[in-house]
Amino acid sequence: MADLDTFTLLPLQIDPQTKIVRSLHPSSSSSSSRALEAELAALNALHKSLHGLEPPHVVPPPPVPVNPKRSANVTKLRESGNADYRKQRYVEAIRFYNLGLQMALTRPAWEPSQLVREEVHQLFSNRAQAHMQLQNWPEAAADAEASVEAKRQGNAKAWFRRGKCLLEMGRLEEAKEWAGKGLEVEGEEKELMELLKEIEAKMVAAKGSEA
Repeated sequence: MADLDTFTLLPLQIDPQTKIVRSLHPSSSSSSSRALEAELAALNALHKSLHGLEPPHVVPPPPVPVNPKRSANVTKLRESGNADYRKQRYVEAIRFYNLGLQMALTRPAWEPSQLVREEVHQLFSNRAQAHMQLQNWPEAAADAEASVEAKRQGNAKAWFRRGKCLLEMGRLEEAKEWAGKGLEVEGEEKELMELLKEIEAKMVAAKGSEA
């Protein structure tokens, strides 16, 4: 085991132009000198590769940016949840979506954030739908909102699901505002337009009953 209390001054020199580090006594044939030369060669090669990178890539990417096994497992869990949902086994579906979310949200920090967003927006939206079937309106609303946070555009189902949950909970003003924002993002999406009409009709009926 190396003695960590001992400092050894190595005969090194750095070229001011190329920044290459060299040994001042490269001709030595001792094992320690050969080991030093090997380490310097690796260090200089690393420096050269880093120096050749263009902004914003100031550090080299990881050798395997995405773990394919994790991606496959997330997909499998989502599909298993979908299968249980189609069989009207909503509690079981939610359990699979939970596991998929846990796996997607614990990806290493160096993996692409867009990949995580793509995975979790589907899982949150699907779990919201399963909660809606159980009439778990608050849980479904929270999941649908999380789905929209992960992916705002091209996610009309999540916009609709949260709006529908707010309507079912009697939070009509919030539901109207949410559906309106969804239409601004998604355009004239049919389900959202019909939902907004339903919300407005409920608001008119509620005012009529108060009169």
